[in-house]
Amino acid sequence: MGQLIDGKALAAKMREQMTAQVAELTAKGVTPGLAVVLVGEDPASRVYVSMKEKACAATGIFSDEHKLPAETTQDELLALIDKLNNDERIDGILVQLPLPDHIDEDCILNAISPLKDVDGFHPFNVGCLATGNPTFRSCTPYGVMKMLESINYDLNGKEVVVVGRSNIVGKPVALMCLAENATVTLCHSRTADLPGHVGRADVVIAAVGRPEMIKGEWIKPGAVVIDVGINRVGDKKLVGDVEFEAAEKKASYITPVPGGVGPMTITMLLFNTVHSAMQRAAR
Repeated sequence: MGQLIDGKALAAKMREQMTAQVAELTAKGVTPGLAVVLVGEDPASRVYVSMKEKACAATGIFSDEHKLPAETTQDELLALIDKLNNDERIDGILVQLPLPDHIDEDCILNAISPLKDVDGFHPFNVGCLATGNPTFRSCTPYGVMKMLESINYDLNGKEVVVVGRSNIVGKPVALMCLAENATVTLCHSRTADLPGHVGRADVVIAAVGRPEMIKGEWIKPGAVVIDVGINRVGDKKLVGDVEFEAAEKKASYITPVPGGVGPMTITMLLFNTVHSAMQRAAR
């Protein structure tokens, strides 16, 4: 049976460390600040934003909240981002996605200063990651790397298979593993013989967004399984992208859903914000 990688416990440990760092920075006159921008009334987005605000409060980070009506224009949102880019109190800017249909998400994300892009989505920061000079890393894949680090897993020379090629998780986590000298295969919906690719992997990172798509019988004995997916089945049940019970019997380590990668995403957002504040203090 695979050992669980407890994301909730790891997140709590990291937040405790960050709380101490924030206290030190605040004592020096630099309080880390995160601006959170929500446009519209999307229920899931409101929940996520509320969780982020509570996490900031618990860690001592200043949270600057901007909850805007759905009819906010793109120009109005760009003006707010420009204001936040120039606000010395703000170390990180997060625009909650999705945005209303009349607003161009790429335009908005590109308007955020790369120095305050704590989500790691700006093309400058993506380019830095791709060229091996990372600045701000995307939060969810960065959390995956911290989970592997927590079990002292050495990726050097290992076969890593990433299932899912999104800009938010799949592509950046593949680049992060490549930077650690892993041999990385990036799979997707058109990959031929997905079971074969998964079956040779020392590490499987599932981020495809389909409930239990990765079957337990595909997993190589002793592999590490990181399940980024979180899918609602029926009224209440949450499952990942991996068939957990069958995979757990073959893996050496595996993340649960919920309680695995999920808690690490907001934690890495806070981590990036604190890091940005440290850079401000150094300047």
